[in-house]
Amino acid sequence: MGFYSAIKKNEILSFAENSLCAHLTCSTMSAKSAISKEIFAPLDERMLGAVQVKRRTKKKIPFLATGGQGEYLTYICLSDKNMKVQITSSEVVQIRVTNKKPTQASITKVKQFEGSTSFVRRSQWMLEQLRQVNGIDPNRDSAEFDLLFENTFDQWVASTASEKCTFFQILHHTCQRYLTDRKPEFINCQSKIMGGNSILHSAADSVTSAVQKASQALNERGERLGRAEEKTEDMKNSAQQFAETAHKLAMKHKC
Repeated sequence: MGFYSAIKKNEILSFAENSLCAHLTCSTMSAKSAISKEIFAPLDERMLGAVQVKRRTKKKIPFLATGGQGEYLTYICLSDKNMKVQITSSEVVQIRVTNKKPTQASITKVKQFEGSTSFVRRSQWMLEQLRQVNGIDPNRDSAEFDLLFENTFDQWVASTASEKCTFFQILHHTCQRYLTDRKPEFINCQSKIMGGNSILHSAADSVTSAVQKASQALNERGERLGRAEEKTEDMKNSAQQFAETAHKLAMKHKC
């Protein structure tokens, strides 16, 4: 009995160690990266941004509608999908991914239920269905926001105000880039979300600044090389003059 008990104990310890390793591995990977790989990548979608949220006002949903799965984390994700052009012939079918604007961009609600390491795609809306984005307070950093779609209205609180701000900047930029008609209305949003202080503009400014610095460094290096060349030429001329003078003096004394 003792022998079998020891084997059983080792099996339990091994299982516990494997479970702990799996938990630690999952913990080290950010949730957003995991969502991108599990939810969007398999469908050739690209996740542009995500924000972890909670409802400000809980909806009254029947127990059976949720499947009784208990507590969960919710993420609002923004994604797009590259355009694919199918070319057919009598012998071959080719699918080519283009660099043009994607055929669709969407907003997806993703959940992770308590006790699970995987993520589940829930509701999804096309970006064209988004009617209004409400930042609640344009005068201060706030984690609260509302999203109004054609047939849905949700009131959310982000995990942090900065996470909401980043998501709003990406969402606003995506709407401006991909939607030509009937763009959603952004109300009660801080100016840094709508304009020049966004992370997108900051990134562009950083690149521009880096290029300017590199150009300035090259110019300064060129100037230094130019001055060095001038000094080298002066030294060369001086050496030639010295050599000529020395030669003349030597010829004079020889005579």
